[in-house]
Amino acid sequence: MAVCVAVIARDNYPLYIRTAEPDHELKFHYIAHTSLDVIEEKLATLTKTTSDMRELYLGILYPTEDYKVYGYVTNTKIKFVVVVDASGINYRDTEMRAIFRKLHHAYSDVISNPFYTPETTITSP
Repeated sequence: MAVCVAVIARDNYPLYIRTAEPDHELKFHYIAHTSLDVIEEKLATLTKTTSDMRELYLGILYPTEDYKVYGYVTNTKIKFVVVVDASGINYRDTEMRAIFRKLHHAYSDVISNPFYTPETTITSP
């Protein structure tokens, strides 16, 4: 089960962070922020090895004792971070790719809204 979902702008500030555990929200902000370093490292190695960026899914960024952190980057450098409970179900890469595709589609729907101002915090009732 995903315990945190974060959408991070290309300038590395959060556009949207939602946690399943409101009491530990600060901890998940920290996890999402520290995952940016790993994302930047993976993007640097990807651009050195390949010229095109077709593979947006970065896979597992790092595991902790309690959580596994997965990452995804769009072509416009918007980053998605999903934190999953490590003691629960072990997710395969195909399942995580499907989750990120759905998140990317939902983000595209938000951006397509004519009343949304780009690069501002995403709010949802």
